[in-house]
Parts: sequence; C-alpha cells; structure tokens
Amino acid sequence: QVQLVESGGGLVQAGESLRLSCAASGRTFSSYAMGWFRQAPGKEREFVVAISKTGSSTYYADSVKGRFTISRDNAKNTVYLQMNSLKPEDTAVYYCAAKETYYSGTYYATRRAYDYWGQGTQVTVSS
Repeated sequence: QVQLVESGGGLVQAGESLRLSCAASGRTFSSYAMGWFRQAPGKEREFVVAISKTGSSTYYADSVKGRFTISRDNAKNTVYLQMNSLKPEDTAVYYCAAKETYYSGTYYATRRAYDYWGQGTQVTVSS
C-alpha cells in the first residue's frame, strides 16, 4: 500500500496563493493516479482535481478551474496543488488520495474510486 502525507496548508488572505504537497511512500508512486479533495466544516468531502499516473491528463472541478493547478513529480513521489487567487470559500481541509491503476491517461473524480488517503492539511482563507 501507499502512505500519503500532505503539507503546505495555512492561513492566507483572499487573493493570495498556497502550494500544497502530498508526499507518497510505500509502493511505486508512478502506478497511482492522484487526486485532491477538500472538506469544509459541515459539508461533504468534495472533488477538487485529479491527475493521471503519468501526469498526461488532468481534470478540475469548475469551482477551481483557472485558479488551481495540479502537477506531479514521480521522481520525488510527490503531487502538488498550486492554489492561486484563493477565496474564502476555498477554506477547507485538503486531502490527497491515490488509486493504483493500469491505465496511463486515466484520472478519477469520485471519492469511491480512491484506495488511499492522507490525513489532510488545513487551508484557511480570510476575507
């Protein structure tokens, strides 16, 4: 299995940026499609963005499209989430998730698709 550890969260003002990292250990990172989800207080965990295991394909939730960018470095076993133009509604705990897959260009946009989850990192955006 794979272990995931998120980092990079914090408190920022609206309009500022943060970069989250998710470091993976265990089995071969390049075998996993990755995703970021977030959960705000009192709300369900929601999809943010996904990336295929090779990085060739990505898919964004409409709410973050044009502001967030996902990337991965398979040599460093890390996936990143660059978040720009942050808004108060982006406030949430952000989780990364991993799914082992045979398919190079496939990403997954549903919670149930993922096998492994990190502990989450808090992102707070003040207005």
